[in-house]
Amino acid sequence: MRLQKLNVVAIGGGHGLGRVLSTLSFLGDQLTGIVATTDNGGSTGKLRKRTSSIAWGDLRNCLTQLVEPESVGNQLFNFRFDGNDELGGHNLGNLILFGLNEIQSRPLDSINLISRLLRVKTKVYPMSETPTDLLAFYEHGRCKVGEISVDDMPSMPNKLMLAPLVKSIPECLIAIENADLIILGPGSFLTSVVPPLLVNDLRNAIERRTGQCVFIDNINQEDSPAGKLLLDDKLNWLESNLGCLPIDTVITPDSEATSSKVNVVCRALNDAEQGDYHDKKLLLAALEDCAGKLSFASSDVVNG
Repeated sequence: MRLQKLNVVAIGGGHGLGRVLSTLSFLGDQLTGIVATTDNGGSTGKLRKRTSSIAWGDLRNCLTQLVEPESVGNQLFNFRFDGNDELGGHNLGNLILFGLNEIQSRPLDSINLISRLLRVKTKVYPMSETPTDLLAFYEHGRCKVGEISVDDMPSMPNKLMLAPLVKSIPECLIAIENADLIILGPGSFLTSVVPPLLVNDLRNAIERRTGQCVFIDNINQEDSPAGKLLLDDKLNWLESNLGCLPIDTVITPDSEATSSKVNVVCRALNDAEQGDYHDKKLLLAALEDCAGKLSFASSDVVNG
């Protein structure tokens, strides 16, 4: 298997990134996850309102997807409190990470401590250790703040940015520099895939990459403005906002997808039991196929 020889970096947020990390977890410390930290909803949003902090929910999600589903650690960190009191709706894993961050010198120390506790070998990093929010600008210079507002927009924003502007961490930049394969997505385009790319030094590191970059498209049309876009429309928006297009290949379940900009690999990837999720074996096969085909310079579609 070609992938076993590669250093792989996967970038994104939410359940999508966790699915990719769990699929490739056999790589151990050859695999790095870089997680979006701009979420402002649910338990994470409540904690961020309490005091300025990065969003812990997606980091917790990625860590627990790298642990056996039936393990005590997985159940503990995924436990959610019921009720309408102060604990209602909170996730215990988020609270633990939040609490550790109050006594550790940096967020990464908290993440590394939990990784050791859960025996996770994959490196999981936040896109930045500085709190920041997602801003979307649309017609007449109006602005929406926060991931929840962005996903609820009726049409694509003209521009996305982070406020405040933040830097990534050296560990992320080194991982990208050493990566043979960089994976973006799957997940919400505007609120999981794009936020890490808005961190200037992280995006610049991807742009300077010596490895190849693959974007994994969603199984189903997402319920956001980006869900209505054709592949090249999505790539054009990304290029316009970033000033570059840091993608070489797209893996998509859409057999009719084409692109004038990147290689397109079409695969049926849906999980038979969980229709919204990528089947791990099929996703692994597609990535393995890409590992042998990413040197293509043309934009031919590879159908399977």
